[in-house]
Amino acid sequence: MYKKRLETPQSLLAFQRISCYNSDRLCNNSTAILQQFIIYFDQRKRFVMFDLRFIRDNIDTLRIALVNKRVELDLDAFIDLDEQRRKNLTEVEQLKALRNTVSQEIASLKKQKLNADEKIAEMRKVGEQIKAIDEQVRELDQQLYDIQIRIPNIPHASTPVGRSEADNVEIKRWGTIPGFDFTPKPHWELGEALDLIDFAGGAKVSGSFFVNFKGHGAKLTRALINFMLDFHIEKHGYTEMSPPFVVNRNAMFGTGQLPKMESDMYHAQEDDLFLIPTAEVPVTNLHAGDVLSGDDLPLYYTAYTPCFRREAGAYGKDTKGLMRLHQFDKVEMVKFTLPEKSYEEHESLLQNAEDILQALELPYRVLNLCTADISFAAAKCYDIEVWAAGVDRFLEVSSCSNFEAFQARRANIRFRRKSGDKLEYVHTLNASGLALPRTIIAILENYQNVDGTVTVPHALRHYMGGIDVLK
Repeated sequence: MYKKRLETPQSLLAFQRISCYNSDRLCNNSTAILQQFIIYFDQRKRFVMFDLRFIRDNIDTLRIALVNKRVELDLDAFIDLDEQRRKNLTEVEQLKALRNTVSQEIASLKKQKLNADEKIAEMRKVGEQIKAIDEQVRELDQQLYDIQIRIPNIPHASTPVGRSEADNVEIKRWGTIPGFDFTPKPHWELGEALDLIDFAGGAKVSGSFFVNFKGHGAKLTRALINFMLDFHIEKHGYTEMSPPFVVNRNAMFGTGQLPKMESDMYHAQEDDLFLIPTAEVPVTNLHAGDVLSGDDLPLYYTAYTPCFRREAGAYGKDTKGLMRLHQFDKVEMVKFTLPEKSYEEHESLLQNAEDILQALELPYRVLNLCTADISFAAAKCYDIEVWAAGVDRFLEVSSCSNFEAFQARRANIRFRRKSGDKLEYVHTLNASGLALPRTIIAILENYQNVDGTVTVPHALRHYMGGIDVLK
């Protein structure tokens, strides 16, 4: 099994005392361990994705990535700060060399019982200069760090370049769009008429974009969760996890939600804890700071959690019914893989999510998201969109992402292929398997009958206690 917490941020507190101006030396002396990237902490002992050397050597690649991901970040300011930092480093190293030399001279003078007061006074001034420059370097380090942590992952070559979601590329469809000899109703009408969804009750106790499932609606929710978990565990070989629903700041940083998305998160300020936006955050960070055994990879985890997002219904888009919610249920799949296998695993992860929709006999399409539409941390992402007859459109029910080593570097998740081999970073992937609200929308709208009832998909009837029609 993996070696738990061999080098966690907590056990590497000593690295806090190593200021970032030593990063070049660290890289030169430790490339076998750090692989051109350094362990780089702020006061909370967090890691960054790209070190200074990588940014210098790949500045044009990063500029293109910023443009393609529609991220505004001043890399020119970064270059200027880095140049100033290096000048300061050169100056301080020269001063330290001078201090070492003169210190030897002072020792020699004292040994000869000669007066060394003038040199001692000179070295006091040099020491003050060193202290001032060290402080300047620390300030530059922080400014560089603030830029580093905002540089997004570089898109994979197979991610289409685009300026908006309109440039996403549809790569396949499955199933037949259902036809009706009546006008299909939207799910909010069906849910209320069948007493499955209590929109008013959810709003009463929590506000807009919260709902209360009731009766057979609550049973349908529970049935879907159990069905999806069982499917991934029994047919796909995942290990079930039941993680906390609140996480610390380091966990949110590790998977890339912070700092960019902090304003969209529910935050308990007194404890500095966040309600999770997805099970990806706690499940991925279960291995933060770990060194895994290459023999144990890939690792497949699945988890059900509620998810909490403040941005639901933003800009007046998709605000009706279950389309966007501040709290919703989701089953997640997370993979930790060998780097050379991650894109093969990405395709199988996509199929794992598709299998759920196929078992529920719900038609869908798959999109390869363009550079402007993939997340900050993703190198490549597929979206699965299910057809919903009542709203007459496709709705996203799963995002299937390959983060390559981006999250692993931020969370310091590494592996060793064999004893004595160098440490490498794993690749992490995740996908919804699936998000429940829009899956429920598709079931209600696609399986509705002319009399207002809804047929329960065959795959769910066992989980519904034999109920075959919602009425």
